[in-house]
This record gives sequence, C-alpha cells and structure tokens, in this order.
Amino acid sequence: MIFWMAGYKHIERCIGDYIARHYAEPVEIGVGGNMESACIIRNAGRRMRCTDIKNILPPEGVEFYQDDIFNPVLSRYEGADVLYAIRPAEETIPPMIALAERLSCDLIVYHLGFESFGDGGEIIDCGVLLHRYHRA
Repeated sequence: MIFWMAGYKHIERCIGDYIARHYAEPVEIGVGGNMESACIIRNAGRRMRCTDIKNILPPEGVEFYQDDIFNPVLSRYEGADVLYAIRPAEETIPPMIALAERLSCDLIVYHLGFESFGDGGEIIDCGVLLHRYHRA
C-alpha cells in the first residue's frame, strides 16, 4: 500500500513540476481531495486555482471554486493559460476541450493507465505521460 501511494505522489509531483515550469495561470479541473500538484504549483509562486463539482476546503494559497465542467462559470477560468486534469472521467474531456478552446488556453490531461481520448492528443513526457488535447 505504501508503494502504491508513493507512485501516485510521484505522478502528482511530475505534473505539478511540469505545469509550474511551463505556465503562469493554471487551473486544475476536478481536483477532488488531492491537492498535491496544486500545492507544488502554488509553492513555485504561481497563482493556483482549482475546481470541482463538490465543495472542498483548499490549502492556504490555493483558490477553490465549486463548478461543474458541463456548465462552467467562465469567470472562474478567466486568464488561465492552461487547464489540466488528473485522472478525469472520460466524459469530462469534451467539455474541457470546449472550455480550453473558448479560453484560448492549453488543456493537459493525465489519464489512468493507458487511457486516452480521441487521437490521444500531443504526448508530453515529464516523467509521466501527459496528453495535450488543445494548444493555445
């Protein structure tokens, strides 16, 4: 069990480090209770916003908005240069792509295992494989 949890923390660290190095205004969609990547990005000095359909208490310095990706409140995403999601449900990918297109920002997704959506997007290897489904 400890190895399994360490693997997930490795994933979160790789994603957080990559986003912090390449983007200034990230928004994590569907954060759930796992704020590891968000905290890495925040600690890198970035403004960090997260959304989820459920109300979650974020750590200090992380902005949280309760939002539904199927009917997003656009003001919660304004100024984002990347939207990203970690292990999202497949049905949430099309509305995330539509939102990224509307905002003219990148969309990056980390899938569970070897899942992907559509053509799989552009593959980014940052220690784990990410899929960029929209590029600004």
